[in-house]
Amino acid sequence: AWSTPEIAGLMTDARLAETSGLAPSRRRPGRFWTLNDGDNTLELHLMSEAGARVASVTVDGVGKIDWEDLAGFELDGKPYLLIADTGDNGGIRRTLRLIVVEEPERLRDGMRLKPAWTLRFRWPDGARDCEAVAVDAKAGEVLLVSKKRVPPELMRIDLRARDGVVQVAELLGLLEGIVQPEAKELERNPRFGRYRSQVTAADLSPDGRTLAVLNYQAVYLFERGVGASWAGSLAQPVRLDFAWMPQAEAVSFGADGRTLWVAGEQRPSPLIRFRRVP
Repeated sequence: AWSTPEIAGLMTDARLAETSGLAPSRRRPGRFWTLNDGDNTLELHLMSEAGARVASVTVDGVGKIDWEDLAGFELDGKPYLLIADTGDNGGIRRTLRLIVVEEPERLRDGMRLKPAWTLRFRWPDGARDCEAVAVDAKAGEVLLVSKKRVPPELMRIDLRARDGVVQVAELLGLLEGIVQPEAKELERNPRFGRYRSQVTAADLSPDGRTLAVLNYQAVYLFERGVGASWAGSLAQPVRLDFAWMPQAEAVSFGADGRTLWVAGEQRPSPLIRFRRVP
């Protein structure tokens, strides 16, 4: 069970203008990494649990088409961040990229990081928009959720791949139970009504058993049992509602899995926290 949502902080810094991804720092407890989407700089930003920017780092040697989500994970004793350059509003991209950087042990504002490795992949049957990724390091895979398709698709690729290989994403299942807009809502607001149910972010709990999927209205939690596959665990999510937020586009579990955080893309954005109830 989870508590009612509470406002933990407020993101007002001008460099946190279009927050579209959130991941806890594994080197600095009580801190979160975040990124901006769109045509913003090639930066990752570290902030406090109150929403204050602590430092910013630049990722060297990469381009940027549309960064849309951020995931954190640990592999072989090292903490990493995965940047999802997967946005495709026009449905025209043939291949997409996931950029992995190691979280710096020593940090200073303005420092530059180099990618540890980059993953390239394509969809199995044509372009689609994707703003939601999560990493299951134990299973060695990246989970991806499509944005505009109904019901949303859950897909996977390998977390490690040979250099130059373009992977083909594999369908794991369809996410059922995400409430879609009613006809009256679409009639009242035909342009934006359909957007509110579309998936904008995702994260996986530290124990690998809970997939959190965000849209503009709520967080949906999909639980799988020990040893169970995702294919049989996508039918009956738990829904966590929060107060209206302009463009909720970032969700993350806390490092210990006892909290769940939501942030929005428009500044100033409240930083919302759910607490797991014992």
